[in-house]
Amino acid sequence: METGNQSCGTDFTLVGLFQYGHMDTFLFTVITILFAVALIGNITLVHLIRLDRRLHTPMYFLLSQLSIIDMMYISTTVPKMAANFLSDNKTISFLGCEIQAFVFLTLGGSEALLLGFMSYDRYIAICRPLHYPVLMSRKICCSMVAGAWSSSSVNALVHTVYVFQLPFCGSRIVNHFFCEVPSLLPLVCEDTSQYEHTVLMSGLVILLLPFLAILTSYARVLVVVLQMGSGKGQSRAVSTCSSHLTVASLFYVTGLSTYTQPHSLHSPGRDKVVAVLYSIVTPVLNPFIYSLRNKEVMGALWRQMG
Repeated sequence: METGNQSCGTDFTLVGLFQYGHMDTFLFTVITILFAVALIGNITLVHLIRLDRRLHTPMYFLLSQLSIIDMMYISTTVPKMAANFLSDNKTISFLGCEIQAFVFLTLGGSEALLLGFMSYDRYIAICRPLHYPVLMSRKICCSMVAGAWSSSSVNALVHTVYVFQLPFCGSRIVNHFFCEVPSLLPLVCEDTSQYEHTVLMSGLVILLLPFLAILTSYARVLVVVLQMGSGKGQSRAVSTCSSHLTVASLFYVTGLSTYTQPHSLHSPGRDKVVAVLYSIVTPVLNPFIYSLRNKEVMGALWRQMG
């Protein structure tokens, strides 16, 4: 067996959602519609927040950053995935695969951390309203966003550089619809069990900690709201929190199931379905969950429409 990274400069082949292309046309249509809906929803939300001065608050600043990340996030995987549905050539270059893996990890990590910061914003606004202008100043909000981007970029760079210098041997067929680190490990011809511990630690820090922060923040928010005594306000708060928690849980639970398991326990079919949930469905749902149930955003929409 040869050593060294034989695959450098060699194309990978992406299997796609299904190994056999009997549903390619249907899947292309569905994925394209979801992609368009995600782009339109997130672009509209960013545009409204930029134009309406009533939405120039820390909460909506963070929400606009989430929409920008979601637009980039879904654009990292879907265009190549959709093109492969209509093409017999499902290859991706070594460099293209490396770039896709890095960008996907960066955006996924940024979203995970940003959702945690957004829950902290709601906690401060409801549980400590008098301290809100100080604890959620413009400078602190910008620091949160910068911290999310920089830490996730460093994490993504470390994992991408390490994985792509490993020796790939035998088949270059990636049983996935995009280049994701866990789907590349079965192609490596050396023991990766030690490295998988590093992936586990990264997953716990970037995914589990923010998720626990979200659960804690919304639990405190619900306790405070339920103590206020307003029946209508309570039901609205419970409804809003439950919808936010549902989407957040979809993103974190599916992400944790992929990044905290050794590759020996992974099932390619299940992994692809789970990846669809956190890489495609979540960016589609986020702008609607955070806007359609929000009177301020809907008011801004109606004002812009005259």
